[in-house]
Amino acid sequence: MVKVFRIKKATNGNTDIVNITDDINKAVKKSQIEEGVANVFVRGSTAGLTTVEYEPGLKKDLKAFFEKIIPRNIKYYHEEKWHDDNGHSHIRASLLKPNLSVPIIDNKLALGTWQQIVLVDFDTRGREREIIVSVV
Repeated sequence: MVKVFRIKKATNGNTDIVNITDDINKAVKKSQIEEGVANVFVRGSTAGLTTVEYEPGLKKDLKAFFEKIIPRNIKYYHEEKWHDDNGHSHIRASLLKPNLSVPIIDNKLALGTWQQIVLVDFDTRGREREIIVSVV
C-alpha cells in the first residue's frame, strides 16, 4: 500500500534551511503505516533535502560550506541561457539531491535523536515549495 501526501512550505531562498521533520511525521502518522519507508521529494531544480542536527550554528556552517564550494558570484553558463542569476542554485541542489528515504518503525520516522529532515532552498528568491511524501 502507498499513501501520498503533499506539503507546501514557504521559503526565503538563498540557502534557506527549513526544518520539515514535523510535517513528515504528521504524514507518516496519518498514513497509519506501522512499518515501511517514507520517501520525501521536493519538486524543483533549485532545492534539495538532507538530514542535519537543526541548530543555528550548523545552519550557518552549512550555508558557509555551500558558498565556499559553489560560490554565488562567479560565472555560470546556465545564466547565459536564461539571463538569470541562479546557476549556483542549480549546482548546489544537484549536489544535495531532491529526495531522501527514511525507514518507518512503529508508525514513526526512524531518525536519530538529533537528526531532523530539512529542505534547503538554494534559489535567489523566496517561493512556495511542494514536498511530496510517499509512505510505503
